[in-house]
Amino acid sequence: MAEIRTQFLFRLSLEVGAHHVMGSTPFGKRRVAPIAGGTFEGPQLSGIVLPGGTDWITEDAAGCWFRINVRVPLRTEAGDLLAMAYQGFRSGTAEVLAKVSRGEAVDADSYYYRVSGSFETASPNLARLNTLVIVATGWRTSVGPGYDVFEVL
Repeated sequence: MAEIRTQFLFRLSLEVGAHHVMGSTPFGKRRVAPIAGGTFEGPQLSGIVLPGGTDWITEDAAGCWFRINVRVPLRTEAGDLLAMAYQGFRSGTAEVLAKVSRGEAVDADSYYYRVSGSFETASPNLARLNTLVIVATGWRTSVGPGYDVFEVL
């Protein structure tokens, strides 16, 4: 069986606005976080996060996991536009995740935060991104989440 290999693409840092708390739905506690901006920086791909993205978050009743569903527009330093979409989970003890949600400093190794996703672009310069599968490890800061994003080779 072949081992899955990855290659680092960039570090993504997001700034999120105040969450819109929908409350408990039939699918879990739901809230929507608007993405106000941020940056992405890597050896071959860097730029800014444009406003307008959203993070749809579903939390289980016990507060031990969050399902993340994000769409965010990006603009490279060269001016190319692309959309990044990813889904995944942040999980851990209820106590640790409550601290993370409050924006307190928490060691990222004390909880699990992984996502997978893809890109979409009309730019001929970035066309290869349209067929990539990406994975990322994440952490949460007081202003928003951060991710180290890798392409699956």
